[in-house]
Amino acid sequence: MICPPYLIHILNRVEGGMHSTKMNWYQTAESTNKPVVIYKRFNLKKRNIMFNKIAAASLLVIVSTSAFSGQKECMPIGGMAMPTFSPQDDGSVRITAALMGSVNAASGTITAQRETKSGLEMDLNHYFLNNTGGSFHTVDHAELTAVPGKAGKFMIEINYSIEKESTTGTFKGYGGDFKSYGLVDLNNLEGLVRYSGEICKL
Repeated sequence: MICPPYLIHILNRVEGGMHSTKMNWYQTAESTNKPVVIYKRFNLKKRNIMFNKIAAASLLVIVSTSAFSGQKECMPIGGMAMPTFSPQDDGSVRITAALMGSVNAASGTITAQRETKSGLEMDLNHYFLNNTGGSFHTVDHAELTAVPGKAGKFMIEINYSIEKESTTGTFKGYGGDFKSYGLVDLNNLEGLVRYSGEICKL
């Protein structure tokens, strides 16, 4: 097998640690005035085995990465919020809240309200923001159950559905639903709720 001269230096450096002299492996062009020839090949089999192992390991990494990339990337979302309610001239109610947890602030609107046997139900929407530039918009539905003997006070459960095209920053591409539970006082226009769930990149 003819070995180009420019490979002599590379091969000797790679395999020089295995042998004390380069002449055990190669005959140099200077000493023979002939094309450089590799004389000994007894380590070729070992090199082939090593290359096969490297190729197999690389294939395994590619397959594993591909499998992982097919999985959803999810994050938990949760914390507490203290909403306040502000009736508007058009009949809607504006909601603002300071939050602790995955998001830091929210604003929303109650767009419709209906009486039920147990209390009320509401249609809402919210904008949520965090302190790293992430935001998203939700379309929501709330069920309110009147607290017996406590006028204007309701236990509340809200289901939030993220509009994926509204997501920005650290929430970019995430979607899904999450919920909140708590107590609101519509006479004093305030409340306390805990929100929780998991949202995923789809």
